[in-house]
Amino acid sequence: MNSRERVLTSLAHKQPDKVPFDIGGTGVSSIHVKCVKDLKAWYGLDDDPVTCWSIFLMTGEMPAELIDIMGIDMVNVKGKGTNFGLSKEKMKPWTTPWGQVIMAPYNMELSDDGKGGLFIYPGGDKSVAPSGHMPQGSKYFDNIERPSEYDEDDPDPADNLEEFSVMSDADVAFFAGRAKEAAATGKAVAFIAPASGLADAGQTPGSGLKNPKGIRTVADWYMAPLMYPEFVKAQFEGQTDIMIENLKKINAACGEYLDVVVTCSADLAYQNGQFFSPETYYEFYHPNYKRAHDWIHANTNWKTFKHCCGAAVPLIPGFIDSGFDILNPVQCSADGMDPAWLKKEFGKDICFWGGGVDTQYTLPRGTPEEVRKEVLQRCEIFAKDGGFVFGAIHSIQYDVPAENIVAMADALREFNGG
Repeated sequence: MNSRERVLTSLAHKQPDKVPFDIGGTGVSSIHVKCVKDLKAWYGLDDDPVTCWSIFLMTGEMPAELIDIMGIDMVNVKGKGTNFGLSKEKMKPWTTPWGQVIMAPYNMELSDDGKGGLFIYPGGDKSVAPSGHMPQGSKYFDNIERPSEYDEDDPDPADNLEEFSVMSDADVAFFAGRAKEAAATGKAVAFIAPASGLADAGQTPGSGLKNPKGIRTVADWYMAPLMYPEFVKAQFEGQTDIMIENLKKINAACGEYLDVVVTCSADLAYQNGQFFSPETYYEFYHPNYKRAHDWIHANTNWKTFKHCCGAAVPLIPGFIDSGFDILNPVQCSADGMDPAWLKKEFGKDICFWGGGVDTQYTLPRGTPEEVRKEVLQRCEIFAKDGGFVFGAIHSIQYDVPAENIVAMADALREFNGG
């Protein structure tokens, strides 16, 4: 099998020739820019600056040579924009606080916070308040919550729809060109659905807006279904309408080049619980995701991808009912997320993407041999009868040594027969 066939076979719950491998195929299975640089050095590749994919997460694009050396089966389609309202149509070199030169959006504007950290500005406009902050010693930008006044008796859903729009013809053409290039690699191709991710904590503060209106703190958004149920339903319905219109445009322009669509990256659980009940999920989230996924499954061959960290078990039946084909990152260290039980209980109904090695301890702090043993164990559990794409649990972070990432890839290769 080639990479695309391997991924699609596994996502069809059939046994592929090898367990497919993902690093960098989605925004939530990506890798820090420093780790990309370290891997290039490990394998003797050029020392050209790594291109930053997400300024928020400081993730790096995996170069084609590295993808091939490591045996990675996924690539993704990257649009024009990135976090904080910045454009990646043109890039410029930037030296990070830890001394690495990377390629960053040309309109990125920063200022000193006076404490050794950096502020970043929405759309590169320094005439307005900063929307992001990298504290001293950090390797990531955090969103700055900029609460605005809103009518607490009758909040307007339009305020929280400001950042979502139907794609222009020019943006669709740009996306289609990138999709065709991605498909030409022979890898499976993933993309993030524009205007997706209902109540995604990464989007809620409106980091790309110069003066965001509406409910803009994460805590307020998680309380909103109780406080303002009709507002939340209207906002979710409006956002889903926009998402579906964008998917229609993308499908008409380049649907045959695409395989996996990320329709939700919102975390709905944490280490030992959920942010709300399954009943709340069914009332607010399910109708909208079901509507979007019904359209996708009726009109395309794409597989739908749900990211949810944490102890997600009580919510997984709802994800399945909503038409999600894939669950990521499969955080086995969270309460109730035992890999063998997950595979037995849900393995016929949803595919597991991730779960390959613990990223809270083993990958950053374990020995290469500990990494190897855990990878082999997880593959033994998850790989049977397909329904598994191997990857780390969430994105590979700054502090992961290159030798452990290499040990992870080598262990998968060992499981796959060399």
